[in-house]
Amino acid sequence: MSQTKPLVLRFAAASDVGKVRSNNQDSAYAGRYLAVVADGMGGHVGGDVASASTVLDLVHLDQQTTEDPETVLPDEIQTANSILNELVSQNPKLSGMGTTVTALLLTDDTFQYAHIGDSRAYRLRNGTFEQVSRDHTFVQRLVEEGRLSAADAEHHPHKNVLLRVLGDSDASPELDIRQFPVAPGERWLLCSDGLNAVVPDAIIERIVRGTKDLQETADDLVRTTLERGSPDNVTVVVVEVAEDDGSPVAAPVAPAPIEESEPDTGMLERITGSEDLEASAAIIRHEMNNRPHVLVGSAYLATQTGHIPMVTTRSAQKRAAALLMHKTPQQEAEVLEQHQEDLVPRRRWLMPAFLTLMSLILVAVLWFGYLWTQTQYYVGNENGRVAIFNGVSQDLGPVKLSEVASVTDIPLDALPAYTQQRLKNSLPARDLAHAEAMVDELLVTARRTCPVVVPAEDESAAAPANLPAYCVEDVDE
Repeated sequence: MSQTKPLVLRFAAASDVGKVRSNNQDSAYAGRYLAVVADGMGGHVGGDVASASTVLDLVHLDQQTTEDPETVLPDEIQTANSILNELVSQNPKLSGMGTTVTALLLTDDTFQYAHIGDSRAYRLRNGTFEQVSRDHTFVQRLVEEGRLSAADAEHHPHKNVLLRVLGDSDASPELDIRQFPVAPGERWLLCSDGLNAVVPDAIIERIVRGTKDLQETADDLVRTTLERGSPDNVTVVVVEVAEDDGSPVAAPVAPAPIEESEPDTGMLERITGSEDLEASAAIIRHEMNNRPHVLVGSAYLATQTGHIPMVTTRSAQKRAAALLMHKTPQQEAEVLEQHQEDLVPRRRWLMPAFLTLMSLILVAVLWFGYLWTQTQYYVGNENGRVAIFNGVSQDLGPVKLSEVASVTDIPLDALPAYTQQRLKNSLPARDLAHAEAMVDELLVTARRTCPVVVPAEDESAAAPANLPAYCVEDVDE
């Protein structure tokens, strides 16, 4: 039955460093249409960077209308993964970092769900509380294969070994992607594994069911984790689907920590701080402060300290532009004007100069953004064949941001349906060599569908004339 009113999210979040760790590598965001939890890994070599970068790359999706709703969330997570790869390339000390991601995007009356890693999603709907996510861990695979019981899995020495994460090990990691019809009143809980590692599902369910106020629910879950020792960071996001009645959303932008602890900026401080990034970082902070949301963990610390993980000035401008892209030119001017009022003394003779400066920055964002697209490559579909493109797969109005670099003989219909869909959505590559390597892998996959050729008695005989071009192996191979 169709809804008479549009749906939005009521939301709350909480995070704590825990009883053992020295810094918080978790990050989370919740708003009217988006909820995401990311659990970074890599210790002091970048777990906080990975989770903060990924969450901050997704916050621009928190809006009522979204193009390509079924693909935009996984596409943006893949883009966030590419940025992590760039971060590792620019900062070798970050090698080995990664992050889990569990995210929900509300589009009309449907949750778009994307997940990788061992953070979890739980749903309370029609009186039933259940875990929706699947842990991408070595131990969970053993359980699913019947080689280990669920009870033994809780105490297995390798239960935290992850098989899938975002990070520098895979250019296009496999995500769990689903769609869930939603109804007003249902609740969802997203959490890092710091919660479920020490708090049984039965207690989690009792708190989610029994606490009416969402912020109280989030705080109780974190507090219960701390009471049980909390050897890891713990982060929770609680959202409830509701009809939009026009009333303001009451949610704090700045979280109130349950326990005060000395913040440790970790690698966030050591890889950032360039004055060239200040303007774009300030725009991100200003824009987020003007939308109802809650941000916790390393991502919150990054916005407050200014140590926002950016690869270069170009990526900083790209991230700021993503937040501004859904505003009218007049609204963009208002954002920039308010930003400069916060940064400089309010003297009349300075205002025209700073307005001009902000206009130049906006022009620079667009120009450098275009130049950045021309350094990118991706593999996609060109008239039913696999092709390598130079640029990015989006267009900016009449301006095309990509062109065909080369077209292969590999037809899309020779590849699995899932791979065809990914190619239609485009597969980002680090550079041209990486794109060519991806094409080589696709060629191997396509050749599995080639007809079997029975060798003729004359070994020098040519292959059948009707054999597809991609099935004919080169002599040098």
